[in-house]
Amino acid sequence: MAKSSALPAPLLWRPPDILWMVGSQDGAQGPGVRQASSGGMRMELQTQRRILVVDDDPTILNVWRRVLGPKWRRPALDNLEKKLFGAAPPAASPEVSFIIDTASQGLEGFQKVVSALEEARPYTFALVDMRMPPGWDGLETIMRMLEKDPQLEVAICSAFSDISREEVAQRVGRADLQWLKKPFELEVARELAWKLSEQGVQRRRGR
Repeated sequence: MAKSSALPAPLLWRPPDILWMVGSQDGAQGPGVRQASSGGMRMELQTQRRILVVDDDPTILNVWRRVLGPKWRRPALDNLEKKLFGAAPPAASPEVSFIIDTASQGLEGFQKVVSALEEARPYTFALVDMRMPPGWDGLETIMRMLEKDPQLEVAICSAFSDISREEVAQRVGRADLQWLKKPFELEVARELAWKLSEQGVQRRRGR
């Protein structure tokens, strides 16, 4: 019997459904692409944002570490409203990983802002207490920070101030200066952090 000259059909190989990410899976700083099990592709935005909390009370510093945690996703609370009014719900909020640095005095906080600039890893925003004896108060701390880094987003987190909010905002040169009064609710603090984070990114982009 004559042998067939036809070549056998090539074997087709397809990889199993696995996850592919640009960069590392934990703490990736750029957009990643996820391979879904259905074969479709979707973009996942992951980002790390550095923040600085300056407060002479170690309890408050620990509260902020708890408030933001190593990784926190802003809850999409407006999805229900969008659905009720018939509009398409917004895209899922990107997962944000906050890197939290702390300082117990204004001078220490200022030095950290300078170091962050020198490392080309500036802070997205800074939360500053107003009363931090015996060193700089919050106003002087913020003004010195902004002299070195004019694009830094700043906010005040304090129970008391010897200067009115209006005067502080005028001297700082930020009419929209945010002020979180102690004691504060955790969800309010989280929402403020999200807002400052977004404003800080936009400010550095020159928008």
